[in-house]
Amino acid sequence: MDTRERRILVVTCLGHFLSHCNMLVFPAVVLPISHRLGLGMAEVLGFSFWMYVLFGVSALPWGILADRIGSGRLLTVFYLGAGVSSLAAAFWLEDPSRLSLSLAALGLFSGIYHPTGLGLISMGIRRMSLALGYNGMFGNLGLALAPLLAGVVNWLWGPRAVYGVLGVLNLIGVGLMIVMELDTSRVEVKHRGEEEQGGLLTPFIILLVAMMLGGVAYRGATVVLPSYFELNTPRILEALRGLLGEGLSANLVATSTASCIYLVGILGQYAGGRVAERLEARRAYLVFHAITVPAAFFMGMVRDLPLAFLGVGYFFFLLGMQPIENTLVARFSPPRFRHAAFGTKFVLVFGVGALSVRLVGAVEKAWGLDAVFPVLAGVSLSLVVVVLFLMSRTGPVRPISS
Repeated sequence: MDTRERRILVVTCLGHFLSHCNMLVFPAVVLPISHRLGLGMAEVLGFSFWMYVLFGVSALPWGILADRIGSGRLLTVFYLGAGVSSLAAAFWLEDPSRLSLSLAALGLFSGIYHPTGLGLISMGIRRMSLALGYNGMFGNLGLALAPLLAGVVNWLWGPRAVYGVLGVLNLIGVGLMIVMELDTSRVEVKHRGEEEQGGLLTPFIILLVAMMLGGVAYRGATVVLPSYFELNTPRILEALRGLLGEGLSANLVATSTASCIYLVGILGQYAGGRVAERLEARRAYLVFHAITVPAAFFMGMVRDLPLAFLGVGYFFFLLGMQPIENTLVARFSPPRFRHAAFGTKFVLVFGVGALSVRLVGAVEKAWGLDAVFPVLAGVSLSLVVVVLFLMSRTGPVRPISS
């Protein structure tokens, strides 16, 4: 990569890290906030509903705006708005209505990243799939460190401090944008030798349906994982207390376990980026999603170490498919609407996917938390059917040679 491409990758990797960290801190402190406010888990989960909705539905208008004014200004707005919103959440943690409003603002500003950052990578970096893989690794690092960061900070200082630390991390991004002096307003599309299927409407719509279902599976799994592990890994907790002392909290163990699983997902992101460069993308997309179906189904039936091992496999492929998916978005959309295409994707992936917060709450109330992952397995099975339909309506997506 040349200097300009490296700078694009630096600012977008940090943005991807923080955008996911912003969203995944909350699930890790659901139970501490629930205990602090004396409210039920389902009610506290509801505080995050508009955060996840706005994180998704704002992606399209942000993407359209990025196509018109460029990415650099919007990335700065992302860092600044998310930082201020996080600090507001810390200040109003014990006021449910204002906390919900602060979280909603955090979702709105965090929604800037995906259409802006991924569109910028797809148009500004020649080895697009590999760059998307590296970028995905940093997003996954945000997934991994968010519960660990939240668990440690909550253990030391409580949930209010969690959002204070998050606000500072986002504001550091503003400083990076100033130091990097990155002008992204006129990024030229680089020739990649790829055969664009260039904005064909039908394949893109079919892909959108698949991505919407993937968003439901992704959000449902990530929003419930820390609490699910806290309630279903008693032997792991007992063993670690024997080694490290009785003062070890169940929340810290659960969030740390979730972080380890997300860290393994980083390897999935790298594998997905490599696969998208070398293999036919539609088939790779199908295989990655198909493997998640049995893994999610059996996660509802086991406990402790078997649950942890299944969680590793599930998230390796659930997260690893993302560079492949983003490669397909780039191949099925015209460059002049690239940011808007990614924006449309994330309206469905994160906007409609936010409904899985309600889904998780409804399933937990009706059948218990153990039923959540088998239900998500059904969602992924539906996704596999949609991908098979996509393959029947499109030709092979030629790999990009390295």
